[in-house]
Amino acid sequence: MDDFLDNLAGDLAPVRRRSPRLEILALAALCALELSLFLAAGLARPNLAAALGLPVFWWKLISLGTLALLGFATALRSFAPEVSPRRGLQLMAMAVVLALGAGWLFDAAMDGGGDLAARLDWRDGLHCVGFVVGLSAPPVALLAALMRRAAATHAPGSSLAIGAGAAAWAAFVFVFACPHDDPLYVAVWYGFSCGLTLFLVRLLLPRLARW
Repeated sequence: MDDFLDNLAGDLAPVRRRSPRLEILALAALCALELSLFLAAGLARPNLAAALGLPVFWWKLISLGTLALLGFATALRSFAPEVSPRRGLQLMAMAVVLALGAGWLFDAAMDGGGDLAARLDWRDGLHCVGFVVGLSAPPVALLAALMRRAAATHAPGSSLAIGAGAAAWAAFVFVFACPHDDPLYVAVWYGFSCGLTLFLVRLLLPRLARW
């Protein structure tokens, strides 16, 4: 039995002690840098000042910002071997339902009827997908490195939290460039963009972030 256990543990290395405060600071710094570079590149919508006065614009920012914070917090907590990400993921699911409900109320108040194809605008929608997937890559890479270093024991759940948090953050950043304030457009294309990011991260990360 001793030889069997020695063989199992023979190629294992000590896990470095984590510093949650440094992890949070690193993630916050990366997100701040990404948002700053995005705005500095001149990608903000031309009528951003006017958009800041629209309640639906703040609905987008608050909903996505809340989801990003929940996702990042859930992911970082789940890197501890004894912590499960399940509760955090459940809170995120509830937040998504509340955000969609608020969007439906905005849509009803705005009387957003009209041509469905014009409301969804698939060309801008594909543009949204590309940006969200691309902007999610830096936080995914950082969190994957932290996950691997911490030797998380709930890889599938941690991957879901990472994907959800990074996708919501990427969509939060893209809000400043997106010219569409139609709640239906936001629900469809932002939802698809975040869902695609979540699927890719959940598919790939458990294979790439093993310890």
